[in-house]
Amino acid sequence: MLGWEMIIVALQSIRANFFRAVLTMLGIIIGVAAVIAMVALGTGAQRAVNEQLENLGGNILSVRSGSHLFRGVEKGDIKLNLDDAAAIERDVEAATAVVPETSGQIPIKMGNKNRTVTVVGTTPNYDSVQKYELMYGRMFTRAENQAKERVAVIGGDLPGSLETAPEMIIGQDLLIKGTSFKIIGIFEPKGTIGFGNRDEYVWVPLNTAQARLTGNKDLNSIGVQISPDVPMDIAIIDVERVMRREHQIIPGGKNDFTLSDSKQFLSMQQEAAEIFSYLLAGIAGISLIVGGIGIMNIMLVTVTERTREIGIRKALGATRTNILLQFLIEAMALCLVGGAIGIALGASAAMLMASLAGWSTPLSVSAILLAFGFSAGVGLIFGLLPARKAAGLDPIEALRYE
Repeated sequence: MLGWEMIIVALQSIRANFFRAVLTMLGIIIGVAAVIAMVALGTGAQRAVNEQLENLGGNILSVRSGSHLFRGVEKGDIKLNLDDAAAIERDVEAATAVVPETSGQIPIKMGNKNRTVTVVGTTPNYDSVQKYELMYGRMFTRAENQAKERVAVIGGDLPGSLETAPEMIIGQDLLIKGTSFKIIGIFEPKGTIGFGNRDEYVWVPLNTAQARLTGNKDLNSIGVQISPDVPMDIAIIDVERVMRREHQIIPGGKNDFTLSDSKQFLSMQQEAAEIFSYLLAGIAGISLIVGGIGIMNIMLVTVTERTREIGIRKALGATRTNILLQFLIEAMALCLVGGAIGIALGASAAMLMASLAGWSTPLSVSAILLAFGFSAGVGLIFGLLPARKAAGLDPIEALRYE
């Protein structure tokens, strides 16, 4: 029997038992769909983390306030101040820029719209250090910071929350804690980074925030931009040395501040997302194996049902190889058809998850080829035993079989 004739016979056999064939292929369909969808989701998650890493700015080290010990008892937070920021800028050679910040949840109002958002008091170099781009307007200036001007730059999502078109909101007054601020700029949206949506933040000059909003000279954090030529570990040691000196911490004493590199946190997220995607793909691969076992079981039943047919074909001159190939092709056809359906379902599931998660979930050609090749391999491996059983039947005993 020619190869193409064997394929036709195999497809006719599947069509003759269509419902059973569909049930048999379910394991393969689900397995392939799961592989495609999970790999796409994992790739999308890694890409989202990469975008967040790019949006964080270059080599930013964050210095935050911490607690201190008094007579062996841990007391409240020790606040940072502008002297700390000035010392870092002056004495840390690796620091190319320093961005002090004070922030808090503060109510704002525009017209009849009220919100409570994070308001950040910072310096004019914030946008260049943190890699923020302006959609409209401008950043406040050093002179406006020194003069404690009531100006504000808002995140790209805030105009929508205030039900005002972005291009129309420039120049409008925004009440922050009852004080009127003039909106002079809007940042391009960057998406969620870590915790909280920074696209709904409000930024004002640091001196203005301290004088009109917080009423004190405390800082919540100090962002330190590190030169790309200096390893972050070395920079952390240098910043820690300066901070311990400024806070007069004795040798062996506990730091009353914390240092963190946000990129390290996101890199851990990236590794976790990669491991998770491999784990999910492995689970999907197990379902492919389970589907292959189901196909082997059905093919063994099929051999028993078609014992007399096998005897007739052998009596008409079919060789053991012909019978072996016929049943092997049938098993592989089931897997390949199931694989094709699974690829379509997996691609649809990936696009659905992309719309729900807001991620870009590109379909991996390598994952599609791997899943399709794996399904063909499953058909070959698990179809071999039934095919050998069919090929090994004695033609006389097969013809007598009822």
